[in-house]
Amino acid sequence: MSSPKINLEALEKSHWSSTDKRNAALAIEFVQLMMNDHNFDEMTRRYAGQPYEQHNRNIANGIEGVVKTVSNLVKNAPEFSYDVKHVYVDGDSVILHSHATLKAKHRGDDTQGLNIIDTWRVSDGRLVEHWDAVQGISFSMRLYALMTGGQVRNGNGVF
Repeated sequence: MSSPKINLEALEKSHWSSTDKRNAALAIEFVQLMMNDHNFDEMTRRYAGQPYEQHNRNIANGIEGVVKTVSNLVKNAPEFSYDVKHVYVDGDSVILHSHATLKAKHRGDDTQGLNIIDTWRVSDGRLVEHWDAVQGISFSMRLYALMTGGQVRNGNGVF
C-alpha cells in the first residue's frame, strides 16, 4: 500500500514569504517522512545529534523519542497516516492541522481517527522544538488516549 503524499503547493498561502515557504516545507517534509512514509532510519539520520525539544509529555525528548513512539505505533497500525488539512506560518513557528488515521479505509472519514495540531519552532533552517494537541475523534481513539496517556517522558513542560 502506498503512503499518502502531502501536497504543499495546495496548502501554501499567497502571502507567505520565501522564508515562510521554507519553514512550512520543513514541517511538511518531517510529517511526510515520519507519519506517512514511516522512514524512521532517514529521520534518525537527518536529526541525529541535533536539538529537538519535545513538549508532548508522553514522548521522550529528542528525535529518538519521536521515532520510538511513532515506530511503536506503526507496529500495531502499519497504515497510520497524516492528512494535513491546513498549514500556518508565523515567523519561526509552523503549525499543521491534520487528520491522523490508523487505517487506510478511514482516510477522509472525519468520524474516525485523531484531530491533531502540531506546532514547531524553526531555528537556522531546522525544526528544533515541537508541541501538539491531540483530540480523539472516534470512541476507540478517545479510549486509546485515556489508556496510553499519563506517563511523563520529558521534563520540558507543555508550554
